[in-house]
Amino acid sequence: MKNKDSYTHVRGESLFVDDINIREGTLHGVVFDASVAHAKIVNVDYSAAEALAGVVKILTYKDIPGQNQIGAIIQDEPLFAEDEVHYQGQPIALILAETLTIAKKAVKLIKIVFDELPVVTTAKEAFDKASFINPARTFKIGNNEDAFDNCKYVFEGETYTNGQEHLYLETQGVYAYPLENGNIKIISSTQGPTSVQKIAASVLGVAMHKIEVEVIRLGGGFGGKEDQATPWATMAALGVAVLNKPVKLILERHDDMRMTGKRHPYESFFKIGLDEDLKIIAFEVDYLQNSGAAADLSPAIAERTLFHGTNSYFVPNAKLTVHSCKTNLPPNTAFRGFGGPQGMFVIEAAIEMAAEKLNIPAYKIQEVNLLQDYDEFPYGQIAKNVEIKNSWNQLKKDIDFENKLKEIKEYNKQHDSTKLGYSFMPITFGISFTNTMMNHARALVHVYQDGSVGISTGAVEMGQSVNTKLLQIAAMKFGINSSKVKIETTNTTRVANTSPTAASATTDLNGKALLMACDAIQDRLESVASRVLKVDKESIFFKDNFIYIKDEKSSLSWDTLIMEAFARRISLSETAHYSTPKIHFDKTKEKGHPFAYHVYGTAFTIVKLDCLRGIYDIESVDIVHDFGKSMNIGIDKGQVEGALVQGIGWMTMEEITYDTKGRLLSNSLSTYKVPDIYSAPKNINVKAMESNGHYMAILKSKAVGEPPLMYGIGTYFALQNAIKAFNPKCKLRFNAPMTPEKVLLSLYE
Repeated sequence: MKNKDSYTHVRGESLFVDDINIREGTLHGVVFDASVAHAKIVNVDYSAAEALAGVVKILTYKDIPGQNQIGAIIQDEPLFAEDEVHYQGQPIALILAETLTIAKKAVKLIKIVFDELPVVTTAKEAFDKASFINPARTFKIGNNEDAFDNCKYVFEGETYTNGQEHLYLETQGVYAYPLENGNIKIISSTQGPTSVQKIAASVLGVAMHKIEVEVIRLGGGFGGKEDQATPWATMAALGVAVLNKPVKLILERHDDMRMTGKRHPYESFFKIGLDEDLKIIAFEVDYLQNSGAAADLSPAIAERTLFHGTNSYFVPNAKLTVHSCKTNLPPNTAFRGFGGPQGMFVIEAAIEMAAEKLNIPAYKIQEVNLLQDYDEFPYGQIAKNVEIKNSWNQLKKDIDFENKLKEIKEYNKQHDSTKLGYSFMPITFGISFTNTMMNHARALVHVYQDGSVGISTGAVEMGQSVNTKLLQIAAMKFGINSSKVKIETTNTTRVANTSPTAASATTDLNGKALLMACDAIQDRLESVASRVLKVDKESIFFKDNFIYIKDEKSSLSWDTLIMEAFARRISLSETAHYSTPKIHFDKTKEKGHPFAYHVYGTAFTIVKLDCLRGIYDIESVDIVHDFGKSMNIGIDKGQVEGALVQGIGWMTMEEITYDTKGRLLSNSLSTYKVPDIYSAPKNINVKAMESNGHYMAILKSKAVGEPPLMYGIGTYFALQNAIKAFNPKCKLRFNAPMTPEKVLLSLYE
């Protein structure tokens, strides 16, 4: 089945928040934000702005009837700054005016006086000052103290990975309007409708049932709208509550980039020990996470770093510690991979360093340490149904690795000014929210009298095609044409208490709930059909809009059966609740079974480096990926390709830069570069690994959204390999992204 939105997307007919026809009297909002990164607010003069014709109201913390607090995990982030600001871009007020132009003019008329305070921008600086969001967390397995003493080889090093701008096509946006009896409807571009509902209710001092949140679809999210869509939606709702008028707030691109958090930069310090057979015996890391000025989702992201700190390798003795460091940057937030990529990069860097010191290729160490069934992860879960060696071996066979390696070596011998580099990148990624209580979902299914079907779930469509897969599940289960099925917007009134669309778990959770609801309706319909057709219920199944008796098509159509069931007063609606079984995690012990299953895969990357200019091409990326039993291989392969290129961007060109005063320098598309068609790999070959899937995955079709991003890490190490081919004396520095400037410096070091 093709993506259900393709037709309207390419015709420009798909609706987003900014496309909604606004109501009469709608006010337009612009945020007034801090121009310094850390300061006391001495005085704010709004008088000139308030006097501007067309300005209706300037909202500040003083207008909040409830709590001036939007922190989801830790209550440390005000909606509007009160006496102090902690990052450039922190909201101080919301100007509401009759037109957007007037609101923009008004912002420039506000005069503010700051008493500036010291600014901290790096995690290391915050660590040294003992400035933290929350206490450090550590995962342990074995006994590192003794294990390092028994290692033949021990190496230490440090790594740095920069942040990453989400750069979703649709910026943060919301449209809110009043309903009767003090109720408010919020149409938000959010991955977390329930989070918006809960926080907005708290800020307004009302019950959650007074707030209805609806999401049509997102023009991209990548984690940037999981938590950070909430403040803008809440500001708009506050405007509605205060003025009883509709409010529209759409951030412009530069405002969005300045005021929102990114992927977390990490500074990490590692120690790795191996035996004479290259087995990793001990591994130790201190991760310094640059959390920004408030917690946001940093504690959960830090946790995911720990969960994936050993990637695809069995490490019998490990100690992984993460420190969430508080700085004067916008609160950093979720981004595809959710801390996992930062953790994986460190162990791959440690392996690369060990390989260089031992004068062997890194894949020799990678290969002998790959996970096997019944190995234990540092967090206590026992690995089962492990597919990493299968993907590794299948990839080596598919690319004819031995001959490929000879070709690369021969090319490098014959060419002085260009060099080829290569790398393997295995991935092992756990699927579930690491916060166990979030692993649940509900679905509401209506079958209408004419045989058409309406489906509501908590899933948010943001380009990943979850709605297509949900439609596919219902159409398959009922044996009807997909044209008979409608996926409704995501709405907190129809489906309440939803988890955000994140963690690659959305299709599994909502799809399983949908399947349960369809099963219940189908069971009732089978009973009706058996009475109408006078056959055993067990012999009935639905196919091609008809009811079949074993392999024989009956005269009873789906539409006729529905009317018959309706006439007999049989319920044609169902709600179902699904919660992932077996998973659990004890944070007091840092042990448990947090993941329903793992996704595995291996990538082999080849780059060609221009050694005169430091520029490079990615010649090819070959991937063998564990899709399980893919229910839609076209969509799933598209997710792998997109995630790969996004990961490559993070590793090679997407360099976020702040000055020492906390001002964002990479604040536009002329100073922040994302991959385009010319910087994508020339060839991407994605193959599905032979796999039985997993019963906790929907229809045994494994989650695919986040895991493939980590394949992009391989590009970094392929570039290092090419640099070493040209300049064997260069010192490895694990500092990502590997921009052409860094490459050029390394080539002639």
